[in-house]
Amino acid sequence: MTLNTSENFENGDETKINYYHAHVYYGEDAKARETAARLREKVWNKWHKKVRMGRFRDQAVGPHPISMYQIEFDREIFDEIIPWLMYNRDGLSVLVHADAEDAWRDHAWYPFWMGDKLDLRLDWLAAGNRKA
Repeated sequence: MTLNTSENFENGDETKINYYHAHVYYGEDAKARETAARLREKVWNKWHKKVRMGRFRDQAVGPHPISMYQIEFDREIFDEIIPWLMYNRDGLSVLVHADAEDAWRDHAWYPFWMGDKLDLRLDWLAAGNRKA
């Protein structure tokens, strides 16, 4: 599902952000999974007291069209971890979005991408699903 530009885009309230997710995508490629695993280890070694690591999801799950894992982090390290990911993602696609009041809007209207932008399955979120 793609965003219909004729929809009314609603500004969000950044004070409602609870934390952030960075989804690191690796798909079916074994080499890309190894690259993702190295990145995951680097993140854990650098911020293990400040991040919550999701498990490897070796198949599409929820709104995510290919294999990925999630890094959850608080607002306090946003300005530290985001530039680091920009320079250390090693060619992987990374989706970053807030977790605030509306999962669909967080994924559809407010995300940003590093690398290739993937087509999320936003219909899954539109159906009222929250957790993948």
